Amino acid sequence: MPNPFSTRLAGCLLLAGLLSGCADKAEESALAPPALVVTAQNGAEERSNVYSGEVRARHEVDLAFRIPGKLVARKVEVGALVNAGDALAQIDPADVALNADAAQAQLLAAETDYNYSKAELDRYDALLEKKYISPAIHEGKRALFITAKARLEQARSQASVAGNQADYATLRADRAGLITLIMAEPGQVVGAGQPVMKLAQPNEKEVVVAVPENRLDEVKTGDAATVRLWAETNRSYRAKVREIAPTADPLTRTFTTRISIVDAGPEVRLGMTANVLFGATGADVVTLPLTALTQLDGKNLVWIVAADAAGKDGEFKVNPRPVRVGKFGSDTVTILEGVKPGERVVIAGVHKLLPGMAIRPIEQNKAGASQP
Repeated sequence: MPNPFSTRLAGCLLLAGLLSGCADKAEESALAPPALVVTAQNGAEERSNVYSGEVRARHEVDLAFRIPGKLVARKVEVGALVNAGDALAQIDPADVALNADAAQAQLLAAETDYNYSKAELDRYDALLEKKYISPAIHEGKRALFITAKARLEQARSQASVAGNQADYATLRADRAGLITLIMAEPGQVVGAGQPVMKLAQPNEKEVVVAVPENRLDEVKTGDAATVRLWAETNRSYRAKVREIAPTADPLTRTFTTRISIVDAGPEVRLGMTANVLFGATGADVVTLPLTALTQLDGKNLVWIVAADAAGKDGEFKVNPRPVRVGKFGSDTVTILEGVKPGERVVIAGVHKLLPGMAIRPIEQNKAGASQP
């Protein structure tokens, strides 16, 4: 016969076990659901369309003499600021002066010949009027006068050219700017049109980069860009694609692209090396997994984890935030605005979230493995 006390004790133990299990399930159901999150990092430098280039002036020109000669004086140094009309260099004026003197002598001879031919023609005109000479003789004198007049015009032109060449012996700046390069020194014989100096206008600056032909479709004229100097990596400058070469360089198979810096200050110096980030508009550009992006009413959203805990250990609230997206990768998306580096973003199960909902974030490391 079973012991009544043992039966009653067994029943109590069974009831206690059932109540304990229900309590565990209730406590488990009260916990916030886990969610895989990632900490947003500044992803601008990691984008595939980042190119290095050199800062140059938008307007720069090679200065050269218009006549050949021996360079005898250089009046400026690299880095000199010059005004329009300033003398920069000079070639030996001796030969130029001799040419000018010869041209003036030829002009004087032509004027004398012209005056004599004109006087002769006037005298023969009077003789012809009195019928002392034949018309044929008069036409001969008239032909000589026309020839003398043509020689005079030619001599005047040559004298004018010789005078201009005297001025060409001095190289002058055709505009205000900065001397960025010297390519000839005194004592060197230079030819007509051979570059001697480079003059740049530093008020407008741009970065020149080489874009490979297989990436050319990612860059368009007028696209926004961000410029960062190697010497000052913590500062960004707004820029815009100004020009893309219509043909590729035959050696490098790249297209020369010029990006104008919108807000370049004096700290941006010509010749500096800079990185150009196409499509990036500031320092807070981040790259997130594509699964973090969702849409509501046609707007792109991501779910941001609150910085402060929700009251319980390990629980944080999430809220949606509109973002402006940039380039899409195979499994990533570039966020141009809306997410700052350091913020945590939910990257899995975003369709199940509600505004103000508490979650237990599980951080995903860079290798793709998750860790609590």
